[in-house]
Amino acid sequence: MENSSSRIGVTLAACGVALMLGAPARAADASPWVEDSYSAIRLIAGANKSGAESLRAGIEIKMQPGWHTYWRYPGDSGVPPRFSFSGSDNLAAVQVLFSAPHAFTDEAGTTIGYKGSVIFPLRVFPRQKDKPVTLRGKIDYAACEKLCVPVEASVELTLAGAGGADNAALTAAEARVPQPVSAAEAGLTARRANDDKRKPLVFVDLAAPTGQPVGLFVEGPTTEWALPIPKPAQGAPPGRQHFSFELDGLPSGVDPKGPFELTFTIVKGGSATEVKTHLD
Repeated sequence: MENSSSRIGVTLAACGVALMLGAPARAADASPWVEDSYSAIRLIAGANKSGAESLRAGIEIKMQPGWHTYWRYPGDSGVPPRFSFSGSDNLAAVQVLFSAPHAFTDEAGTTIGYKGSVIFPLRVFPRQKDKPVTLRGKIDYAACEKLCVPVEASVELTLAGAGGADNAALTAAEARVPQPVSAAEAGLTARRANDDKRKPLVFVDLAAPTGQPVGLFVEGPTTEWALPIPKPAQGAPPGRQHFSFELDGLPSGVDPKGPFELTFTIVKGGSATEVKTHLD
């Protein structure tokens, strides 16, 4: 399996580039849509409680029918979104959250992301809480159908602590962000099944009703890792589901038989959780 940097290079080489210019900042519930032929993007403001440490906001992307964009780890191919908020006013930090993704399989393999539309919730931390934040975002993402078109978009919005028109949609997106739980709480165990091979097989046992559709995604300790998407395996007892994947796509020099931390995202129905566990 190719590592993430080589996959991104191949993807970009096959694509055209769409550049979208942003609109000036204004105090409102949302910035104007910035559109191209494949997608549209804007910033939205959420309602906030008085005295809250951070302000709620979101980046909303709409794709044309049949188009999609990617999660923070794109899977077999694709480009994850990148966010920059340099140049914003009265901004200490921004935390970007990712709603639970879906897996899409086609002739190019299985990728992870979103179709139709997606909101990336933001936690915006002001430098001075009694003053508004003017958020200036530069977002690089891919709008994909059969080929991917890299998009560079600039959006601006002044967050004054209010917000309401898109608050319900932002709240729904926040509810789909995977919640961190322990491996014991998720009923998840991961172990190597055959250490004797160059690419050991990792076996995952997960608490999940038999027959319930489950999406399971795995990430390594850094973005340089490009692990395969776990596939369902047979033999699970009632109330459990089994998955497996090869330890492939590791950065150069990493021993596949060594100890490291893996992050699993589990999507079951309308809920999603995130589990960090050590593979010893």
